[in-house]
Amino acid sequence: MIIVWSRTAVADLEEVRRYIADDNPKAAQETALTILEAVEQLAAFPMSGRAGRVPNTRELVVTGTPFVIPYTVRGKKIEIIAVLHGARQWPMT
Repeated sequence: MIIVWSRTAVADLEEVRRYIADDNPKAAQETALTILEAVEQLAAFPMSGRAGRVPNTRELVVTGTPFVIPYTVRGKKIEIIAVLHGARQWPMT
C-alpha cells in the first residue's frame, strides 16, 4: 500500500513537533518519530485503525501519545488526512 500525506497532515505534524520542541526538543523528535512509525504500519495493516467518526474514514490512535490520525483507504492508497490531538474536535465544524 502507498501512504500519501495530505498537506494538512504534514502541516499538523510539523506544528506538533514545533509546539513540543518549545519545551523539550528531544521529546518533540521522539513524538514525531512515534507518529511516523505508527503511520508506516498502516502500509501492512490498513484496516488497523478504528472506524472513523466521518463516513469512509478510519482513525489510528497513536499509542503512547494523545494523537489520532484520521485516514482513508482507497484501493492501494492510504491518505493521511490530519494529525489531531485527541482533545481536538473532529470532524472540524
